Amino acid sequence: MADAMQDSRPVILSLAGFSKSFGEIQAVDNVSLDISEGEFLTIVGPSGSGKSTLVRLLAGLESPSAGRLLLRGRDITVIPANRRPTAMVFQSLALFDHKSVGENIEFAMKMKGVPPADRKARVHELLRLVRLPESFYARATTQCSGGERQRIALARAFASDPDILFFDEPLSAIDYRLRKALEVEFKDLHQRTGRTFVYITHSLEEAMVMSDRIAIMQAGQIIQIGTPEEIYGKPANRFVAGFLGEVNILEVAGGHFAGLDRPAPANARRYAVLRPEALRPGKGDVTADLTVVQRLMLGSRTQLFLRSPTGAPLISEVAGDAPEFERGTTYSFGFSPDNIAWVDE
Repeated sequence: MADAMQDSRPVILSLAGFSKSFGEIQAVDNVSLDISEGEFLTIVGPSGSGKSTLVRLLAGLESPSAGRLLLRGRDITVIPANRRPTAMVFQSLALFDHKSVGENIEFAMKMKGVPPADRKARVHELLRLVRLPESFYARATTQCSGGERQRIALARAFASDPDILFFDEPLSAIDYRLRKALEVEFKDLHQRTGRTFVYITHSLEEAMVMSDRIAIMQAGQIIQIGTPEEIYGKPANRFVAGFLGEVNILEVAGGHFAGLDRPAPANARRYAVLRPEALRPGKGDVTADLTVVQRLMLGSRTQLFLRSPTGAPLISEVAGDAPEFERGTTYSFGFSPDNIAWVDE
């Protein structure tokens, strides 16, 4: 999917050897990347991985220490942010609380000298785009909810008709329920507008929901890039596998799965990455007796936190509420080597 996208859509933004240092700290280290027209690319990484610095470099809010940035083949490395056909939505949203919703959205147009009537018409159009009533034009931003403020920030970003929109963790400060709703809104808005979105987050779950491709950053470098399916099913190394969330990572030593004391396949690498749903009660080519440590009901499924006789922690996920798996009980669980993603350090 990722390769097909790169082949079928022109490259809109190309990074070549991008680096940024702050004194002795190398925040971004020799990153090269092509972003396709109309793509939703999400850059994911833990705190300190360099993802926010990278998006600020792409948006022109920071100058690189080395490298070039091309927009449709034109070098824009030294062109300031206000002269680029791009827009940024910040984590803080950066709305003017002393201005109305309409005044916030039309701010950039006012700075460019767009006549008042044209500005107002454009604001009404943008309010419809982000699914807010036109009556919001005169509302104070302080009277708007968190979700409404997110939509206002989006409308303001679209007001300058940008080719690329950058997002720096815009959903990180809101509650889980609203965040899940807005993830769907972001994806829908991307599909309806066809614009290029470059999104920064520390949440791989967020990235999996919205993205065409995901780039994983570690220590200032992109260590894997691919579709959500590729990242989930074929992590590049142990770091990516661990970053995926609740997975089982079994070390292989001496031809055995460490912690299970069971033989590993001949093609085994150092670590076996096993999804919770692939570790099943009573089934599999590799089986072991595991003790239930904790049982968490998650609606239509249940997570079982397990422990092997050698003390290795494992997670299984089963359908339904699974009342038979009581804490302290021991059951046989198994998996197939076909369900493993093999990785090295």
